[in-house]
Amino acid sequence: MISRRLVLLGLVPVLALCPTARPDEKVLYEKKSPYNTIVVKEDDRGLRTLLFERNGVRQSVVKVGDPDHLELPYTRTMLVGLALVEQPKRMLIVGLGGGTIPQFLYKHYPKTTIDAVDIDPDVVDVAKKFFGFREDATLHAHVDDGRRFIESCREPYDIIFLDAFGAEDIPYHLATQEFLKAVRQALSPGGVVVGNVWSRSSNPLYDSMVRTYQSVFDELYILDVEGAGNKILIALPRKQRIQRSDWGQRARTISKDKHFRFDMGDLVTYGFRHEEKMQFHGSVLTDKKTATRPGTPDIVVPK
Repeated sequence: MISRRLVLLGLVPVLALCPTARPDEKVLYEKKSPYNTIVVKEDDRGLRTLLFERNGVRQSVVKVGDPDHLELPYTRTMLVGLALVEQPKRMLIVGLGGGTIPQFLYKHYPKTTIDAVDIDPDVVDVAKKFFGFREDATLHAHVDDGRRFIESCREPYDIIFLDAFGAEDIPYHLATQEFLKAVRQALSPGGVVVGNVWSRSSNPLYDSMVRTYQSVFDELYILDVEGAGNKILIALPRKQRIQRSDWGQRARTISKDKHFRFDMGDLVTYGFRHEEKMQFHGSVLTDKKTATRPGTPDIVVPK
């Protein structure tokens, strides 16, 4: 059941709109970690789901042994950022979950260094034991706070995926201007940042989140996610005007060359917008502003 607190704030996670429990699901694992109550379920199709509460929203859905299976729509749309980087050599994913995105990237970019960081050691352990996540010479999992990891980064990344969250929210310090400045510093000049947030209709802080990205990066593009209320923010540390048709063609070419099961070009053309054509009225989020209203000390960014 969705918590009353989230409903009152209008911050219901997008995945809560989808059924979180199936009658044929069985619980494989449940443990209270320092940060979450971790639950792993499996259905009769062989799909394993990671939750942070017994009846919580789906954090990751994985078909073990099949990294090309991307069950949740937002994961496919986040990958569109690949079309804006020429031959990425280093990628970072903040928020491991069940390892859906890093395992997909590892299959299709096996020579690229891929780092995934998660603050919860039990999440990393569960990803390995139940979701088929395996480290090797190019794919690494790090147990650390995402901000601390990025602030200590010494070698820049070509793509940074921001997808860290808990049962209901992400920590405030992963949503502020200061954090995004550190992200930009950890990015190569030709790189791209891909962030997953919840839309304005259910997130009153959406405008502030977009304004915060605008205050740090030179270009910002926004993609809708078909069949979900997610918004994918594509941020660049440089001025680079991109036409929908050009981006879509690049995405379509990569999908074909890499033999993806889906066409990223369709995801671009579905909901492409440039931030300059829209009005955002929120205030920039900073470390000094630790609350947006009484009783809500954290920024809530549902998945």
